[in-house]
This record gives sequence, C-alpha cells and structure tokens, in this order.
Amino acid sequence: MRQSILVVGASSSIAQAIISRFINTDVNCRIVAITRSYENIPTDSILHNTCVERIYSDYSESSIKDVSDTLKAQAYLFDFVFICNGVLHSEHLMPEKRLADFDSQSFLSIMHSNTLIPILWLAQLEKLLNKKAFVTVLSARVGSISDNQLGGWYSYRASKAALNMLVKTAAIELNRRHKNWRFVLFHPGTTDTGLSKPFQKNVAKGKLFTPDFVASQLLSILRALPEEMPAQYLDWEGKAVDW
Repeated sequence: MRQSILVVGASSSIAQAIISRFINTDVNCRIVAITRSYENIPTDSILHNTCVERIYSDYSESSIKDVSDTLKAQAYLFDFVFICNGVLHSEHLMPEKRLADFDSQSFLSIMHSNTLIPILWLAQLEKLLNKKAFVTVLSARVGSISDNQLGGWYSYRASKAALNMLVKTAAIELNRRHKNWRFVLFHPGTTDTGLSKPFQKNVAKGKLFTPDFVASQLLSILRALPEEMPAQYLDWEGKAVDW
C-alpha cells in the first residue's frame, strides 16, 4: 500500500534523514516536503529525489492554510506527518544563561518558530490525514517542567513546554473524532546538526547522534506505538519523558 508522508521543516538534517529512510524502504511512497527556502539546499540533497514534491511556505498563517488547501485539492491524505521546524539559536540570539540575558524580542521569535508554527499546521490536520495516521512533532527534553533541574534557556524551554501543552490538547480533541490518530512529541537527543553545534563539546561520549540514527529510532518507535493514548512525549529510546 502506497504511503504518503508530509514533512514540515524539510531542510533540517533530521527531516531529510526521515525522508531518506522512507525512500529507502518504500520506493512507492509519496513525500511532500515543506520548506521556507530552496536556496541553501545542496544539489545532492534527498529533497531533489523524484519521490519528493517540494513546496515552499513562508510559514505565515495564510501560507500554511493555502498550502493545506492545495494539498487537499490534490486529494492528498497523509499516513505520517513530521513537523521538524524550530530554532535554538541564530546569529542574533543564543539561549539565555541568566535571567539578565532575557530579551523580549528573542523570546517572541523563538515562541513563533517553535510553538506557533507547529500549532498552525496542526490546525489543518483534519483536511490532510488518513483514517489511521501518525503525527510527530520535534520537541525537546528541556520542555519538561518537572525535569528542569538546571534552569537557564528560558525562551527555548518555554517554547517547547508550550508546544507540548498545545499538541497534547489538540490530540485530546482530535482523538474524539479520529480514534486512530497518534501524536508523538519527540525528543531526539543531541543530534549532530547545526542546531546543536555550539553545544556539542559537553556531550558525553556516545551521546551525539547522527540524524540517520535518530530517524531510525523514531520510525521504530512509531511502528510500536500502543493504541490507548492519543499523545505521548517520548525520547529517542522510546522512553516516556515527564511532562
């Protein structure tokens, strides 16, 4: 049976590893890759594979709705959705080490990328998903309120904690109408990507993962998901993370 996969934030390393995994195991799969820009995508990227339909979105609310309406008009019904967009740092901001580092504009920027954009995509799901479907949103362990023992990283922690709450709330509502939809907030661990580069020197040996390893773990977890719970917050080992 031909599978359809929607990947948001498809230019990220983990997203491309997920796409590669599907293509390598199912040559008939249909993949829609949503990205903000094609300018920095190398010519050898998996996003240029003939199985992949690339769609541009600026991730504004109107753009997300337009893309979703277009996919609906093309009769897409997705079996898997992966929302992989997000930001931890940029040339203009870094995670706050102290409360004195907190900046309102940086906070709003991170909340917009990590929290608002994913929930805007989730709001379109009822027109896009098959009767049985899996929705994965990349989160982080630092979004766990009960697990916070170190402090710092105010904006990033808040954005992921808010994301977790929004996805869980949406999953509860949607599961009333769609019993076979499963939602996972996924903590990939520290992955060797541009997002983690400034913070890799303190990572314990064997705990810096390749994007391909993370993608493999995630797909194995999805295949083994129990059907009782509409939303789960899991790490790369498939272990539950405390909310």
